[in-house]
Amino acid sequence: MRPVIVRVFATLRQVIGSKTIEVARSDGTTIRHVLDEVVARYPAMGAELFNDKGQLHNYVHVFVNGRDVRYLEHLLETPIREQDEVELFPAVGGGLVR
Repeated sequence: MRPVIVRVFATLRQVIGSKTIEVARSDGTTIRHVLDEVVARYPAMGAELFNDKGQLHNYVHVFVNGRDVRYLEHLLETPIREQDEVELFPAVGGGLVR
């Protein structure tokens, strides 16, 4: 099976030292499995992605095919299919300073 390509943006790239991560995929792989594998390889990502209860931080956005997992029916338990794209975005500050 083709691996899942996880694209990582902004400050999260500094944590892993790359723009992408390949994660093995099998039948039944979910977003949670993908994120758990990312954390297993890069332990510092755990604190970046999850709070102390294991829930995704409110300010972190995980997209599957351009849709935030918070708006998908199964949230982090959403199955990953062969062609799915996963993207991880941290909080990004900025804007107009007056």
